[in-house]
Amino acid sequence: MEFFKIHRDIPFMRHALVFNLVSLVTFLAAVFFLFSRGLHLSVEFTGGTLMEVSYSQPADLNAIRNSVAALGINDVQVQNFGTAQDVLIRMPPAKKGSSSGAQSETVLAALQTGDASATLRRTEFVGPQVGDELAADGLKALASVIVGIMLYLAIRFEWKFAVAAVIANLHDVVIILGFFAFFQWEFSLPVLAAVLAVLGYSVNESVVIFDRIRENFRRYRKMNTVQIIDNAITSTISRTIITHGCTQLMVLSMLLFGGATLHYFALALTIGILFGIYSSVFVAAAIAMWLGIQREDLIKGPVKKEGDPADPNAGATV
Repeated sequence: MEFFKIHRDIPFMRHALVFNLVSLVTFLAAVFFLFSRGLHLSVEFTGGTLMEVSYSQPADLNAIRNSVAALGINDVQVQNFGTAQDVLIRMPPAKKGSSSGAQSETVLAALQTGDASATLRRTEFVGPQVGDELAADGLKALASVIVGIMLYLAIRFEWKFAVAAVIANLHDVVIILGFFAFFQWEFSLPVLAAVLAVLGYSVNESVVIFDRIRENFRRYRKMNTVQIIDNAITSTISRTIITHGCTQLMVLSMLLFGGATLHYFALALTIGILFGIYSSVFVAAAIAMWLGIQREDLIKGPVKKEGDPADPNAGATV
């Protein structure tokens, strides 16, 4: 399915150096903010207090957030738990001089002031050790995804494509984390899930372009590598717009209408999808070109020379 067809190849690789310099600057800025400011980790990683509160009628989550914020407790996560009457509240560790139990009692009293039907069902303290385990497991998951992507691309295509795709995907991940570090947005488990989803989403776009490059090497014997890559990207533009446009509309709907619970999850996906398209076209393809990808790398066996009578594509023109 195509909305439109471009009959003349767009010279993407002519401007590859400029776009990759922009990517390098953005990447280095993201790394700088990650080291200078760090991530604003959520309760799952830092530890804190968890409260489950039940109401006699559907709870007003915004009113609950405002009540807890009025107590001077910041970075509070409030979401429905099971039903509209049950609410789960995650709070950071209690301040020095106060205990987790005293903090939960103060919060419950404030909630009962707004709605007398508020009933505490359970309260738990999440220690920092659990947070360390979650952080370690998250890093292991990220490393596993990267290794899996490299093995898949190296087997399906060629090691140069594998290296190019991994560099492009890490470029996307670091930039997402850089945004969260710069703006000090809360980095939670849903955001980590979004980062892992972006890795898979970005590599999918790279695979589509790489597959078209391999197909073009077989089809067009008169083209050089730069022309092959430009043709592959141009011929997949319609598919890219349809796929990523539909996905971005869905993610934007979560960002605008999903509420506070899905806000940072959708925000990470939005940034990741935009940079995933950019990196697949200008970063992954360009790095593969600079690594010296050529017809012999992708076509096994002897390559017939152009003009060979036995070549069914001999004399073909684009």
